[in-house]
Amino acid sequence: MLLQVHDELIFEAPDKEVDKAARLIKSVMEKASLPAVEISVPLVVEARAADNWDAAH
Repeated sequence: MLLQVHDELIFEAPDKEVDKAARLIKSVMEKASLPAVEISVPLVVEARAADNWDAAH
């Protein structure tokens, strides 16, 4: 993780690892409350990859 911008987390990964990293990060973030708290509203995470922050939007 490189940076937090408002409600976003910025990560950097080698090109060949981007898809794997995105899936892992998304899974960890969506299950962040477990096992301590089971919440009824799902945490929904979007993951995008690009060469720079602007292109990811």
